[in-house]
Amino acid sequence: MIKTTCLAALLLATAAPALADTAYVNANGYTLGDGGTLLRFATLVVDDAGKVKATLPAGAPLPRGKKIDVQGRTLLPGLIDAHGHVMSLGERALAVDLSETMSLAAAQAAIRANAGTGGWIRGGGWNQERWGLGRFPTAVELDAATGNRPAVLRRVDGHAIWVNSAAIKLAGITAATPDPAGGRIERDAAGNPNGVLVDAAMKLVGAVVPPLSSAENDAALAKSLVIMASVGLTGAHDAGVDRATWDRYRRFAAQGKLTARLYAMAYGPDNRAAIAPDGPIGWRDDDKLAMMAMKLQADGALGSRGAWMADDYSDAPGNKGLPFFEEGNLRRIILEASAKGFQTNVHAIGDAANGAVLAAFAAIPASQRAALRHRDEHVQIVNTGDLPRFARLGIIASIQPTHATSDKGMVEARIGEARLAGGYAWKSLIDSGARLAGGSDFPVEPPNPFYGLHAAVTRQSRDGAPPQGWRMAEAMTMQQAFAAFTTGAAWAGHAEGKVGTLTPGKWADFIITGQDPFAVAPADVWKVRVDETWLGGKRVFLRK
Repeated sequence: MIKTTCLAALLLATAAPALADTAYVNANGYTLGDGGTLLRFATLVVDDAGKVKATLPAGAPLPRGKKIDVQGRTLLPGLIDAHGHVMSLGERALAVDLSETMSLAAAQAAIRANAGTGGWIRGGGWNQERWGLGRFPTAVELDAATGNRPAVLRRVDGHAIWVNSAAIKLAGITAATPDPAGGRIERDAAGNPNGVLVDAAMKLVGAVVPPLSSAENDAALAKSLVIMASVGLTGAHDAGVDRATWDRYRRFAAQGKLTARLYAMAYGPDNRAAIAPDGPIGWRDDDKLAMMAMKLQADGALGSRGAWMADDYSDAPGNKGLPFFEEGNLRRIILEASAKGFQTNVHAIGDAANGAVLAAFAAIPASQRAALRHRDEHVQIVNTGDLPRFARLGIIASIQPTHATSDKGMVEARIGEARLAGGYAWKSLIDSGARLAGGSDFPVEPPNPFYGLHAAVTRQSRDGAPPQGWRMAEAMTMQQAFAAFTTGAAWAGHAEGKVGTLTPGKWADFIITGQDPFAVAPADVWKVRVDETWLGGKRVFLRK
């Protein structure tokens, strides 16, 4: 139900505001109230500190001060991606990007066209399922596009790399090289490495790839921030950072170059200790940066059959995926971080992984769970008996709606119909009382949050497939999806008092769009285009 702005906000806004206030008028405005109700407004009043002073309904007296005419366009709170990879987004954009290729031949052509000259060829975004290959690509097939230059290309989910013969040779990988714990070397019939390394095995080549220079990393961050602003993201939760990345974020913040609020998750215990030896780092630099969380991975991904399943993959008998930790060790690491005051956010895709993560969280004292808001990242395949445990334990379900619409065909082959009963089960989680936070896992998926809103509501890919939606019983309403990318993500980042709604006292983080996502047909929500993005009352993106 949509309500007009309350009288209290009207009285606040008309009580002789200062001349430094700015009123954004003639807006088709929406926000969630602090109680979750969808509110409408026509004017947004922002004070000189960049915070919301009030929202006003149509026809209300306008305050004195500067006025900006929104010209009837839609004004929304800035959207927040609760699970992305900020540096990787920029790196992918500046390297060989295979995310739009639909065949192996197209990927080879893209590599030849974009590889540049000299040194390692880097990039990613490939997906053998989209290519209809029925298998992983090989080093020989990559050699055909790269020649003798070493090449490393990440799979779209980030859980496998495609490497050529030169890279394999430099890494010293042979038929005698054992699979590392939590990883797998794909091999030919003779046992030789054939060009794809899964999960922990990726480190074998990663150890010999030259690191990006400081200038290259700065360029990647700058590019990522531009991309995020262009699609309406005013915040992102960065799912796995090291000390060097944190220091780069701090420098950008100090230089006034952060155009999104970044909630960093330290990747593992070592990075957590390196970044924050004295405990969590709360929101700082005008609430543009925080590091209050640690990221862990319990398993791999479905596309590379690394997701940890309780039973064998339907299309790969004998393979249950790759647990990254022995369960007792996972519990120990989580308990230790929680005792030090860190929220712990664990990547879990398979049903066995999700069960193990929930069991580990259950061992944490209830008071710590309530205060720290631990998170299960992805929540893709869950045993139906585990779904109610999210609400019961107070664990946030951090979900990425576009994963469901990208995975829908592949996952049915991977695990079969029976295990999908608790798969991508967003409505069941909401109905159980669990909190959801919405994201994309960019650059695994595109960072555009309107793609996520569309997938959440229609359960269709952007080409309209399947026509009736995929497992529609688990679809969200538009208001629920909007909440996941605003108030839900804000809560998950301990920022609900700062962002997520356009209510008095919060930062004026907002976007202006040419279409109304609450009025267009659900099938067209992904087409909504962002015209302007504002952070703290300052415009950080204007579509030309």
